[in-house]
Amino acid sequence: MFFYSIQERKNRDAQMRATINQKLVVSGERDKLKELLRTRLIECGWRDQLKQHCKEIVKQKGLEHVTVDDLVAEITPKGRALVPDQVKKELLQKIRKFLSEQQQS
Repeated sequence: MFFYSIQERKNRDAQMRATINQKLVVSGERDKLKELLRTRLIECGWRDQLKQHCKEIVKQKGLEHVTVDDLVAEITPKGRALVPDQVKKELLQKIRKFLSEQQQS
């Protein structure tokens, strides 16, 4: 049995993510997944919720005191938290299916 240090595991995971991402990009599947995600987020109202949250932040702080970077930093955690589990599951299932098909060919 092999035991990896935390850093070795992080490096291995990062390399695996990069390899998967490259396969997704080269095949064109990444763009399809991005479009599916965009569609699902609009359908579930995620985009509207985030837009409203942005308006509230600007209203609270004042337009003159908010930069795009500040806004992005503030809404990113909320945006991630608001993605419905079903959307996450659907994307993960599609990625797994893609990887399974890649292994078979």
